[in-house]
Amino acid sequence: MAHAAPASRKVTRELPQRPAQRRTPDVFSARTHAVARVAVPVVLGLIYGYWAAANRRYGGPVTGWNLLFGFVTALVFAVLFAAVWQFGPRLPRELHAALWFAFTGCAAGFLISQSGLSVLWSMWLGLAVGAGVLAIMFYRYYTHEDAAGRRIG
Repeated sequence: MAHAAPASRKVTRELPQRPAQRRTPDVFSARTHAVARVAVPVVLGLIYGYWAAANRRYGGPVTGWNLLFGFVTALVFAVLFAAVWQFGPRLPRELHAALWFAFTGCAAGFLISQSGLSVLWSMWLGLAVGAGVLAIMFYRYYTHEDAAGRRIG
């Protein structure tokens, strides 16, 4: 049979402690994160380059120039995405959200322009996509970072 231990008669006064910051568990190793830092921009760049090349050929045959265009587009997209992904968190949260707005707006506008639609239509759709991303990122950074840019909660 279990008995409760007697309570201590000594009164101690504890100072209120700062609540421990909750962090999501890190299930991947440092090596996996290092590989992902390179693999994610490359994979997204290849998808974007294929999409741009497919829009440009209008369903016609794949040519050497079309392949070159796709790979150059993939390279430029991957480099710009990696730059935004790497250097964006160093900016204040408003500029960080604005950087994603500019990147996604330009990327969407370029894809649409390759499909043969007018430049004005490409501009308006790029602005619409960018505005949506701006609203999402602005909300995310304001709810997950303090004014100094440190992650909270």
